[in-house]
Amino acid sequence: MNSMQPDLDAFKAAFRRHAAGVAVITARDTAGVPVGFTATSLASLAAVPPLATFNMAKSASSWPAIASTERVAIHMLGARNRRLAEIMSGDHAARFIGDHWHEGESGLPILDGVTTWMTGRIIERLSVHNSAVVVVQIEGGEIGPDDEPLIYHERRYVRPGDIA
Repeated sequence: MNSMQPDLDAFKAAFRRHAAGVAVITARDTAGVPVGFTATSLASLAAVPPLATFNMAKSASSWPAIASTERVAIHMLGARNRRLAEIMSGDHAARFIGDHWHEGESGLPILDGVTTWMTGRIIERLSVHNSAVVVVQIEGGEIGPDDEPLIYHERRYVRPGDIA
């Protein structure tokens, strides 16, 4: 292998082994249809003003909504939300079928029973190759019931103690 060529298999394996917290981003598309996806890239950018970031591929089914909307909801999941994470990472047409969400005051889809949810305004979308970094200024939210962490590791949603 050429030392200048990246080893994509090693890159992919490295990030599969890198455990990350699980969040779900929700929004509405231009027709008002709810969209959402799981994100393991959620990070705090600043406390004052409160800013959060997440990354996503522009090929993702939710990208057209995120590219055109002004507002999103960010949900942080705990261990009891494992099934919710599976739903929100599954078939995009089935993500909002069922009673696991409700419409929030701002019209955004809010997932029920999560450890925390926040709403905010997208203030920046930075294009990086075929992906985007999205910056959100947080404007409100609620703290839900405490729970053990839910992490994404080796393509599974697990509690830290489940990793063997």
